[in-house]
Amino acid sequence: MMKFVNKSRIPAFAGMTVLLLSFFTAPALAQEPVTPVHALTMHGTPKYGPAFTHMDYTNPDAPKGGTLRLHAIGPFDSLNPFIIKGTPAAGLLFLGQSLTYDSLMDQSTDEPFSMYCLLCETVELPKDNKSITFNLRKDAKWHDGTPVTADDVVWSFNSFMEKGSPFFKAYYGDVENVVAESPTRVTFKFKHGDNAELPLILSQISILPKHYWTAEGRDIGASSLVPPLGSGPYKFGKIAPGRSIEYVRVPDYWGKDLPLNKGKFNYDRITYDYYRDSDVALEAFLAGEYDFRDENTAKLWAESYNVPQVKDGRIIKAEIAHKRPAGMQGFIYNTRRPVFADKKVREALAYAFDFEWSNKQFAFGSYKRSRSYFSNSELASTGLPQGRELEILEKYRGKIPDEVFTAEYNPPKSDGSGNNRAGLAKAKEILDAAGWAMGPDGVRAKNGVKLAFEIIDSNPQFERWTLPFINNLKKLGIKASFRTVDPAQYQNRMNEFDYDMTVMSIGQSDSPGNEQRDFWSTAKADMPGSRNYMGVKDPVVDEIVEDLIKAKSREDLVAYTHALDRVLQWNFYLIPHWHIDHWRLVWWNKLEKPAKLSDLTPGVTDTWWAKPAQ
Repeated sequence: MMKFVNKSRIPAFAGMTVLLLSFFTAPALAQEPVTPVHALTMHGTPKYGPAFTHMDYTNPDAPKGGTLRLHAIGPFDSLNPFIIKGTPAAGLLFLGQSLTYDSLMDQSTDEPFSMYCLLCETVELPKDNKSITFNLRKDAKWHDGTPVTADDVVWSFNSFMEKGSPFFKAYYGDVENVVAESPTRVTFKFKHGDNAELPLILSQISILPKHYWTAEGRDIGASSLVPPLGSGPYKFGKIAPGRSIEYVRVPDYWGKDLPLNKGKFNYDRITYDYYRDSDVALEAFLAGEYDFRDENTAKLWAESYNVPQVKDGRIIKAEIAHKRPAGMQGFIYNTRRPVFADKKVREALAYAFDFEWSNKQFAFGSYKRSRSYFSNSELASTGLPQGRELEILEKYRGKIPDEVFTAEYNPPKSDGSGNNRAGLAKAKEILDAAGWAMGPDGVRAKNGVKLAFEIIDSNPQFERWTLPFINNLKKLGIKASFRTVDPAQYQNRMNEFDYDMTVMSIGQSDSPGNEQRDFWSTAKADMPGSRNYMGVKDPVVDEIVEDLIKAKSREDLVAYTHALDRVLQWNFYLIPHWHIDHWRLVWWNKLEKPAKLSDLTPGVTDTWWAKPAQ
């Protein structure tokens, strides 16, 4: 999701929307005229005014040309990222400006959440926040030369809601309807004015060509490898299903001279080569088969780049600090499974994961332990609830864990020696008190349910972190196993919630809002393809999420997010892992980057460039 949720995307993936709006004096009871503006922001005013020339994290004089070669793991079998069927190819975002599709507006990545007109020339938001109108640019074109129209916007939105991923129904659930008022003017009407984030996230939706999709019986709800028509800075090039995909820059791209795009989309070609194994992918990088890596494995960062290519400067290795919210990664429980329905089981198992020892053994002590679902940001709850946050939580006293009011949540901590005797003793105490008795086969059970489960993941790198955890579980009378599955099978199992436990990263943005429904709401818990992977079904969580979405100020947004964080923490839906507050980047020196990167993304595909000599 474009909000750098990670949003899903998100993923991946609330608050009062404050705009650069001015109003004319109007008679009583008459609707006040709305001044069209170039940008929307959640709070204050946008950083970039109407006369801006380029974003600060771009080089407007960056040369065009060359090829950026990237990699991906696993196969792909679809060019349709808007549905849950199939595995879409890398480079296909379904929210925000992607390589092939433009959106109504595009997000700047050096502000918490601000949107700037892309397909639209101006946008109008009434004071009551019950609708939003986009005035489209008359020169916006599809790659076949056909104008982008309001009918395309209407068709795209309705198609996503009808046939798209369940994510859309959660994200845009407060939209009443969308109407094309003219070929270049489209209005979304809302069910109420309380969803202050809705205007901004609507502006992120990718717009598809109605005339293409309604011709020849094409179905937006079907998975396909036929290259569809787009409007963005790139179009599809060579495609080898499951092995590689190429995007070719459109020389006469309609939006290439917009200030929003100055210094962006500099490569003539962007390619993704697919590797089934991450070890093979690393060797391919060192051999010069592709150009850039955002390294996410501490062991590889410490040991695998002590090579001549780095020492002589052909490969550049750099740690670059950022302020991107880290979200939460961990061993997640599928609470739909009887083995994890008991909260006491979920609490106890966390004591068997010896992070301190594992961090030293496998990551050279480089990771920070995560304790919040909103790590590395002001949105992470700390200490005990006070002020507005306490006021929010008080009405749920007796319906939420008492610890929310009495203790700051922190995951269990060991001495790092590798002999986690105290942690295992605490886990045993919790399980014994909860009635999970040791069976004759050495496995604990209660009411016919055995403490036995499988951990799956698509990344074999997690096996070394998981096996010590499994060994500690065995000492407690818990039978667990680990299995690596291929990425396509893994995604299908995630979509169907067909797993006991897995490793999951839940990305967050600096402005959480409507996507929280997809993560935590009861309505999404049993909807295949939703991101409520843990199966959370809690009316208190549902209510806090809705109030978070309706928050009227940044202060309220932070307070509701802290409240949500605490309730999730003390229900033990996962065993927290770790995060870092910097990127670990390596790239061949044929690439150059802007002097300043944004805090939210390195931006290698859209703001870097190839040296002309290369």
